[in-house]
Amino acid sequence: MAFAGRILRQVRTKEFRDYLMSTHFWVPVANWFLPLAAVIDFWYKGPDIISPKMTTALCIYSVLMMRLAIKVKPATIPLTILACHFSNASIQLVQLGRAAKFALD
Repeated sequence: MAFAGRILRQVRTKEFRDYLMSTHFWVPVANWFLPLAAVIDFWYKGPDIISPKMTTALCIYSVLMMRLAIKVKPATIPLTILACHFSNASIQLVQLGRAAKFALD
C-alpha cells in the first residue's frame, strides 16, 4: 500500500505533469505507432498494397534511429526508442519480403 501511495504522490507532482506534456514523453509514445501500423497491415492487408520504396525508407529510418539511441547518454529513455525502432525495422523487413514475394509471383 505504501508503494501505491508513493506512486500517487509522484504522479500528482508538477514535474511529472510537465514530463507528460513534453516531447520526451510523447515522441517515444508516438514512435510505437509505426511498428503497430506495420503489424496491423501484416495481419489484415495483402502484400499488393505494400510500397517497397516506403518500406525501405522506414527500414533505413529505424536503423539510423537505433544507432542514435545506442549513442545517446544517459541510456534510460533511449532503450525504449531502441526497442521501438528494432521492432519497426524487423516488421518492415518482413513486409519488404512479402512485397518481393508478391512481385515475383
